[in-house]
Amino acid sequence: MQTNILLESGTNELEIVEFFLDEVEIDGTSYRGYYGVNVAKVLEIIRMPTVTELPESGHSCILGAFNLRSQVIPLVDLSMWLGKHREETEPPKVIVTEFNNVCTAFQVSGVNRIHRISWEEVEPPSGYVANLSSQSITGVVKINDRIIFLLDLEKIVANLNPDLALKLDDAIDWENGESRRALITDDSGLIREMLTDLMEKANFQVEAHTNGREAWERLCQLKTIAEQSNRPLTDYVQVIVSDIEMPAMDGHSLCKSIKEDPVLKQLPVILFSSIITDKLRHKGESVGADMQVSKPEVTLLAQRAIELIDERRQQQTA
Repeated sequence: MQTNILLESGTNELEIVEFFLDEVEIDGTSYRGYYGVNVAKVLEIIRMPTVTELPESGHSCILGAFNLRSQVIPLVDLSMWLGKHREETEPPKVIVTEFNNVCTAFQVSGVNRIHRISWEEVEPPSGYVANLSSQSITGVVKINDRIIFLLDLEKIVANLNPDLALKLDDAIDWENGESRRALITDDSGLIREMLTDLMEKANFQVEAHTNGREAWERLCQLKTIAEQSNRPLTDYVQVIVSDIEMPAMDGHSLCKSIKEDPVLKQLPVILFSSIITDKLRHKGESVGADMQVSKPEVTLLAQRAIELIDERRQQQTA
């Protein structure tokens, strides 16, 4: 699974593992649906292992768990989660993933190949598609003669394990301090709304955007407004919080663009993503990210944002 893209940063590209689910329609006809997941989330692809049923898992789509190199990993029937009627056309495959610092495996019908594409080729799902999929689809890619749906695996895992959802530590007195201004960007509507709400509870004024391209254009606009008004840029924004996986422009490319701009580079950038791991942290460092926080650690995110803003202020007044 190791490929060149894992060594690069700021190229606005990604690699996806294309897999498929063989399904049976209501009228009895067979259908093959194509899906994709970011290579950065995939540890390996294996044959169907010996699975031990989990007592009281609470979800019928959890088939059980298996042992992989002394690690117990839960296995999710992806067809069942998506409400599909799976058809056994060949021995199933299992995609073992790691994100949010948690390993989860997904049973699929089969795996095709890896595609290297630009984030500009990833289209956000239409409202109609998103509603049909219960917001499980984050992007649509057209490759050759077929459509590949990029699945929101984080949403699936968070629904199966509520402990992985975003939540703010209420024991901290967030109101004891000044209000700060953050610009956040995340392509997941659910995450964007939750993150906005939690950051506001942490005493931030939040402006939210859906992808890196939109956030970049807004930052350029704020830079112009600040210059024309002869006011510091920090009167409008003090910190940027960005997801990494986003259509049009990803978080690494956004961060690189910010740090290469002579004015915007003063703003601290925090990458807040499920794919921040020890193996991939170097990519954020290479584009100049000031901090990298793995989802769902939103309390740590808010604390680091405050620290970075205060550090920048001290540097400017020194």
